[in-house]
Amino acid sequence: MAASPNSGNFFEASERGAADRELQRKLENASTRHLEHFAHTRTEFPAYEAESSQARRIKEEAIAHLDELIVELTRKLEERGCAVFAAACADEARDYIVDVARKAGARRVVKGKSMTTEEIGLNPALEQAGMEVLETDLGEYIVQLRREPPSHIITPAIHLSKEDIGELFHEKFGVPYTPEPEKLTAEARARLREGFLGADVGITGVNFAIAETGTLIVVENEGNGRMSSTMPDVFIAVMGIEKVIPRLSDVPHFLEVLARTATGQKLTTYTNFISGPRRAGEPDGPREMHLVILDNGRSAMLADPVMREALYCIRCGACLNVCPVYRHIGGHAYRSPYPGPIGSIVSPNLIGPSTAALPFASTLCGACKEVCPVRIDIPRILLHLRWKETSSRNFPGWPRAAAGARAGARRFARIARYPGLVRMLGRIGAIALRPFARRGWVRRMPAPFANWTRIRDFPLPRPRRAKNAEREDA
Repeated sequence: MAASPNSGNFFEASERGAADRELQRKLENASTRHLEHFAHTRTEFPAYEAESSQARRIKEEAIAHLDELIVELTRKLEERGCAVFAAACADEARDYIVDVARKAGARRVVKGKSMTTEEIGLNPALEQAGMEVLETDLGEYIVQLRREPPSHIITPAIHLSKEDIGELFHEKFGVPYTPEPEKLTAEARARLREGFLGADVGITGVNFAIAETGTLIVVENEGNGRMSSTMPDVFIAVMGIEKVIPRLSDVPHFLEVLARTATGQKLTTYTNFISGPRRAGEPDGPREMHLVILDNGRSAMLADPVMREALYCIRCGACLNVCPVYRHIGGHAYRSPYPGPIGSIVSPNLIGPSTAALPFASTLCGACKEVCPVRIDIPRILLHLRWKETSSRNFPGWPRAAAGARAGARRFARIARYPGLVRMLGRIGAIALRPFARRGWVRRMPAPFANWTRIRDFPLPRPRRAKNAEREDA
């Protein structure tokens, strides 16, 4: 298999992604279908805007009272026999889960889809402890077979075609090659059912946690989340602190917008309400239940009056589908479990310094803000993070770079008042760039514009006469 786009730093990985035309074709096809389905379901549901506004208001309330809601959720769950563990960081969460699985004598662990477990690097830790880990979401199962991370929050295998998956199953399972989705799904289902029957521990993420009732909600389309949370004797749910909402009556407002923005459905196929382990006299469900509530940088986001808005996110993935950068380079280039616009604002806090460049991976076009079901102002947060990064004494060349940028902006503001001067400088610049161009593109501009071409090519300006001639021909 070729080197993963996830290797190297962001700039190297994004350069590989941008050069992969086949990847862009697959992303374009998949994301366009998502957006078409979303547009259709939104049009036929006139109350969408009202539900979106209400979902945002609930999130604002929840984040403002997060400490109280977590205490209430913990108390209600513990009253029903669920063990609740508050993890300050990824290491604490990972160690607790591995310890629970080890005490249960687990040999096989089945997992429903969970980006939070990707965030803490859970699978390698369980495997290192001698356990078999089986991803049971179809997309996650596919990328696990390929030994690569998910490339999208909702559709982990969005970067693969049905032909790619057919070849993968033929290689891994020795079955005849087929690109037919129905046959591929049936093959995966047969193997995953066997995994469920032999699992000792089940792990899922959490979409919403209701403080009022002590209820966890897991939303999914394949039934694997339900089987992961009910068939094994031990069930572990993992969630970030921001997943808590106040009341049971709040849930419908989120369900109305989540499925529509995530997959273009009116409602997801399975909405699971989990409130504790099996009670006396109940025929099924786990005998032992744990909830891990993860901080891992979220408190720092909460303390920042601009960043705290990022905690409103309900992980629908819609911002990835509209983002021109994501659609051009793919999810692996971000080197984070959370790619795309939302990943660019949460990753620096949740993943660490290796993702510090992600806030710069945006055109600031605002499409992400427009599509967001809880109306997170992602462009504003991106600018805030850029300011924090470039103002940091760890930023290369600080404070000279910041001072130079401010001086350059002042000079441009003075020149921009005179359109004639701007046109004249543009003509001079076009002539000056010609020696640096190859096949119509400038790949290395001289100072003071060198940073522009450090991560992008610059199109060589065409002579004005040529543009006029094109118009006359038309």
